[in-house]
Amino acid sequence: MDKGNCSLLTEFILVGITNNPKMKMTLFTLFLFVYLINILGNVGMIILIKLDSQLHTPMYFFLSNLSFCDLWYSTAIGPKMLVDTFSKKKSVPFLSCALQFFIACTFVDAECVLLAVMAFDRYKAISNPLLYTVHMSNRVCALLMAGVYMVGMADALIHTTLTFQLCFCGSNEIDHFFCDIPSILLLSCSDTQVNELAIFIIFGFIELSTISGVLVSYCYIILSVLNIRSADRRLKAFSTCASHLTVVAIFQGTVLFMYFLPSTSYSLDQDKMTSLFYTLLIPRLNPLIYSLWNKDVKQALEKLKNKRWF
Repeated sequence: MDKGNCSLLTEFILVGITNNPKMKMTLFTLFLFVYLINILGNVGMIILIKLDSQLHTPMYFFLSNLSFCDLWYSTAIGPKMLVDTFSKKKSVPFLSCALQFFIACTFVDAECVLLAVMAFDRYKAISNPLLYTVHMSNRVCALLMAGVYMVGMADALIHTTLTFQLCFCGSNEIDHFFCDIPSILLLSCSDTQVNELAIFIIFGFIELSTISGVLVSYCYIILSVLNIRSADRRLKAFSTCASHLTVVAIFQGTVLFMYFLPSTSYSLDQDKMTSLFYTLLIPRLNPLIYSLWNKDVKQALEKLKNKRWF
């Protein structure tokens, strides 16, 4: 389309979750509570891992980064959504909208890759525990995390660049509570086939490779666990994997449902509910799952409780 026909947009208007005045206070209270629990749970997990020397292992290094990712993408979306609940004009500047999407996309993608890295870490810990710290040295862990964040940033940069150079010549109202690609593409009067193809190919490749990595790692883990003679060691191995598998199933299942649903079945209301689940509820669930099912985390919490200053 001729760029001369495009409007020079300076802002978008976020429609939000609902326009029902009766629902606003209930939703605001609920989302504020969930968001505060997100912050407390994930910051608490990072601090706990930092303070307890017994948690200074690769597994907990990756877990602290998982909490870091949860903090960033929930904070990129949560506060703005809460403020907009009672705002008359739910506007967001054009560049701020792009930045919000870039941050959210970076850390959602990073979490996808990180979950696969954590599965590989569990395989190394269970298959050869004596050489675990050698194979998963501080340098290796740092390089893996650098790769995780680079993948997230590269994908986010591609989608942000492709989306926010589109032509917008109609309404600037985004029927969503944050700047998400599918909702923004609906506003564009440009041909969005390239954008849709990029989402399908790039994000599809990330999802396929990370899920495959998790499945392959767990196939090797199961074989390794079956060779363990000690029942206690076998149970401990399964317990450390159970929490990770639960997080993978919830997170990946939600993301797959959201981005790979057939276009004929696409619904904005359904998209909003799914987005709420992975932007607010999943970051709340991760620290809860790991603290409930992990003996080391429970022991670290008990030690903190017993300290006088706590």
